[in-house]
Amino acid sequence: MEKAKVQETEGEDVFKEEHLRGIYRLKRGKGFIEMMCGCTSAKYGDAVGTLRISEEGVFEIACECSPGGCEEGTLTPPAFEKHAGNRSKKWKNNIWVIRESHKVPLCKTGLLAYHNPGPAARKGRAARRAAHRDEFVRCSVCGKERRFKRRDRDECRVYHDAARNPNWSCKDFPYEVTDCQLEEERAASRKAHRGCPKATACEGCYCCVCLGCDVCLFPDCNCRTCVDFFTSNAKV
Repeated sequence: MEKAKVQETEGEDVFKEEHLRGIYRLKRGKGFIEMMCGCTSAKYGDAVGTLRISEEGVFEIACECSPGGCEEGTLTPPAFEKHAGNRSKKWKNNIWVIRESHKVPLCKTGLLAYHNPGPAARKGRAARRAAHRDEFVRCSVCGKERRFKRRDRDECRVYHDAARNPNWSCKDFPYEVTDCQLEEERAASRKAHRGCPKATACEGCYCCVCLGCDVCLFPDCNCRTCVDFFTSNAKV
């Protein structure tokens, strides 16, 4: 097997490098990644295809089971598993990608962290704006981190302003009386829970990591992120 190839195009880097490292025939695009995949049947052998994962969590496979192109077109993972002749209905275990010359089931790659089986995945980019995970701001005096919830636009604004303030301190915390004597959340327990609607201890996925929208960015803010976002959208 030749060395894993990566083809890059301009786009948002939503996908973590640790999940993509070493994957064969990997392509990065604007809002998606693609890679070679396959499914093995005891009767028919390997069926191969191209797996596309969108940032909204949609998994689609273009089957390449015949040289002239498969008549099935684009398939969902369960449909591809069935089309390949595997009837076990365990596509997360049976569909594989090539990593460092080895067939690795999807369930062992970390790629399933991006999978969204619900209807929100079909609504496109707007679905990603439904949630903003909690963030932390470090006190400039004691160095402790304080949690900021971002469930609505007002909470997003409070966090946004605090994160931009290099002199922010515990006494500025808006939701409760807090000073530097109060212990911060323990990193190994509650601090890992940041409000992702998909996974309790999520480290960041398409459901809770927003790349910028009119809920968490603000037209009256002069920071570079806000200015670039609203300038770009004004041109569309």
